[in-house]
Amino acid sequence: MVSSRSYVILSAAISLDGKIATRTGHSNLSSKKDKNRIHKLRSKVDGILVGRKTVSIDNPVLSLHKIKGKNPIRIVLDSRGNLASNSKILRTCSKIPTIIAVSKKCTKKNLIRLRKFQIEVIICGDDSINIQRLMRILKKKRINKILLEGGGITNWSFIKQNLIDEAIITVTPFLVGGKDSRSLVEGYGFSKIESAMKLKLRKVSRMKNEIVLFYKI
Repeated sequence: MVSSRSYVILSAAISLDGKIATRTGHSNLSSKKDKNRIHKLRSKVDGILVGRKTVSIDNPVLSLHKIKGKNPIRIVLDSRGNLASNSKILRTCSKIPTIIAVSKKCTKKNLIRLRKFQIEVIICGDDSINIQRLMRILKKKRINKILLEGGGITNWSFIKQNLIDEAIITVTPFLVGGKDSRSLVEGYGFSKIESAMKLKLRKVSRMKNEIVLFYKI
């Protein structure tokens, strides 16, 4: 039941060929207007969730910019607890509430290091993070609505477990190409179309050369 877990909105900007970043990790796809829309969306959720790889590549702050409002709690999935101490996430954790979710595979050394920062560490899962259990834990913490801004692997982890409730996707006017470029959803993938997650388009918004697609599951 959705009521027993956090409500999840998948948010991303993609190229026309479904990429979220180039092969070198460059991901500046959105226009200034779309970025403003995303920050307004962030102000309406309780948490923003990403994977450690996104933090490693993009080194984001995941905060609100140029709009008033309370910063949502930042949630990072980091199974082994390898998040760099000099990442912007950890450097700003005294100002913005932050949760790092790890598995039991996280070393004692990493746990001690992470707990030196003003963050909450949640151990959830054995070999990897149990995302379904994590969503229930976050719900109990009154983190009712989460914006998923993950990379392809993190997005797949949520999709394969049917943990997406909405998707808001900006289609940008770029063709990126490249088999090593990062896609919106990666991972193993579904073997048949009928097994894939099906969405219902509820709204389309145009911003000059961009189109924002609003889907519900």
